[in-house]
Amino acid sequence: MIPARYAHVLFSLLLSGLMSLLVSLIATLKNAGLKADILSLWMGAWLSSWLLAFPAVLVIAPMVRRLVARLTVAEDHAA
Repeated sequence: MIPARYAHVLFSLLLSGLMSLLVSLIATLKNAGLKADILSLWMGAWLSSWLLAFPAVLVIAPMVRRLVARLTVAEDHAA
């Protein structure tokens, strides 16, 4: 198991990987269509996207969390 202190890194790795996988699939299909080599085109696009997305999420996620905290208020759970 991974120590909890690395949770933000694991979160960033998984989020950036899955999001870049999905976005690169859509972009590859839109630009290349369904071709015989679509899988290799997609994987090439995904890998280069993920290499950029992972460090971006590491840097941007804390800023987004702070922004969300400023834009939201705690809900009153009293009935």
